[in-house]
Amino acid sequence: MMPELNTRIDQLVQNHKILVFMKGSKLMPQCGFSNTAVQVFNSLGVPFDTVDVLADPEIRQGIKEYSNWPTIPQIYINGEFIGGSDVLIELYQQGELQQLVEVALAS
Repeated sequence: MMPELNTRIDQLVQNHKILVFMKGSKLMPQCGFSNTAVQVFNSLGVPFDTVDVLADPEIRQGIKEYSNWPTIPQIYINGEFIGGSDVLIELYQQGELQQLVEVALAS
């Protein structure tokens, strides 16, 4: 990955408490998995930001290399890679996601 792209992704991840790299936007998700991530955060009633990977092919490929995770969406909380929508659902069902979000928003 080009150093400039790595820096760009790094800044996005560090500048947002909760960030979802997804297909589409939180108002118009473009795939079921991205929609699932949006619905989970909406159900928690917390602010979160999104990056539409369909609008930026460099980010779409670069985020996969950045995280070493092959699929979209990718969720970051407090600068830490959490995983995809499957991991997000699991954390939500176990009650751990709420705690991660509370800590991130309090910091």
